[in-house]
Amino acid sequence: MEEQRKDIDTETDVELLVNEFYTKVRNDELLDPIFAAVIKGNWDTHLKLMVDFWSTLLLYTRKYVGAPLPKHLPLKLSNEHFDRWIKLFSETVDELFIGVIAENAKNRALSIARIMKATKGISAD
Repeated sequence: MEEQRKDIDTETDVELLVNEFYTKVRNDELLDPIFAAVIKGNWDTHLKLMVDFWSTLLLYTRKYVGAPLPKHLPLKLSNEHFDRWIKLFSETVDELFIGVIAENAKNRALSIARIMKATKGISAD
């Protein structure tokens, strides 16, 4: 019997999403070099920060404090990087969850990518 997916309801759910997503990123030949160069092996700190970020956006926990955009501006990113990030993120959400908050997660990720692309002067294809 196939396991029933549920919505993202708890921080444990957010942690699962973040960990599964970044496992894919770390195994992706396009995205891994970008992240590896910045994170420099300090994945535990980054993952905790991302759990706080996404739990703040999705569950309103107010755990994340900071401005992610300035940290990403110096990175050499192309439309292809953003498209792959969105693809992997949405794929991970869909594999693990279903519901209103899961859809919100995908919409938020798409919005973040659009804002970052616009800020970096990258136009959509």
